Amino acid sequence: MYDDILLPTDGGAGMDAVIDHATGLAAEHDATVHGLYVADTASLRDVPMEASMEGVSQALTQEGQTALEQIERRADEATIETDLVEGSPARQITSYAEEHPCDLIVMGTHGRSGMDRILLGSVAERVVRSAPVPVMTVRVDAAD
Repeated sequence: MYDDILLPTDGGAGMDAVIDHATGLAAEHDATVHGLYVADTASLRDVPMEASMEGVSQALTQEGQTALEQIERRADEATIETDLVEGSPARQITSYAEEHPCDLIVMGTHGRSGMDRILLGSVAERVVRSAPVPVMTVRVDAAD
């Protein structure tokens, strides 16, 4: 049923459950997991001008590499491909799914509601609304 599963990660707490779910599905279907980290350059507009853009970019890249290594460590026997891109997370996730042969997107959601969701936004919600393939969300708990 699934040959290629897209697994976007922010490297945050609670991602282990999402990784385990995606890699478990991949093992059942002999699928490839595409780990994706999006360096959120869209949020850099709030960075003070005195901050070094090169330093910020390097920090985002390092954070992304660490998040992708987390997927690789937990993957057991699943086939993993990883990619690190820059841009708006929701847009890059849906673009990746369009440009690669993904059958499913498995991503975490914090289950925020009300004012938290309005203020913080929801990458998962935007992906669900615009993805070209089915999206499976796994609720994450930051305490995990």
